Amino acid sequence: MFEAMTDPTGRPGAGAARGALAPRPASLAGLTVGLLANTKKNAETFLDEVGALLTEEHGVANLVRRKKLNIAEAAPEEIRKELVEACDVVVVGVGDCGSCSASAIADGLLLEADGVPAVVICSEAFVATADAMADLKGAKGYTYARTPHPVAPLERDEVRERAVRILPDLLGVLTTSGATAAA
Repeated sequence: MFEAMTDPTGRPGAGAARGALAPRPASLAGLTVGLLANTKKNAETFLDEVGALLTEEHGVANLVRRKKLNIAEAAPEEIRKELVEACDVVVVGVGDCGSCSASAIADGLLLEADGVPAVVICSEAFVATADAMADLKGAKGYTYARTPHPVAPLERDEVRERAVRILPDLLGVLTTSGATAAA
């Protein structure tokens, strides 16, 4: 049962993030990366693959994995606080439906507002929902990474392939020296 619903068609509220991004590091070498997954099928697998690639190819020193249990709401404050205290940057995902895409964008913006660079992964089918949430939160044009839809039915090797393909976009959003970011 939903305790609250977010209406992505509304106007920015008083507590909405205003689109200010946290300062980006030049690289991820030696840093701690948070992986904030939701309960969508393959979300944790996708983020685990991203984490492995960041560790193997970009020298990430540590990974902090957290999972939120409600895909339709932002991560609980205690999870966000843990990530803010322990991580240099955070990868959020996977937005593979309307409500989870909107809440993933909300998570990314909340982390940014707390001073932690974040990148959100959403499937291309839910760009309108992700953009609407960014607009609602006062962050029109918020940059996130896109992956083809769907993610949920993929096999492990297909998830790994998606992680490999999206990695340059993730680096582009998270760092000042990364690849060109997705819009």
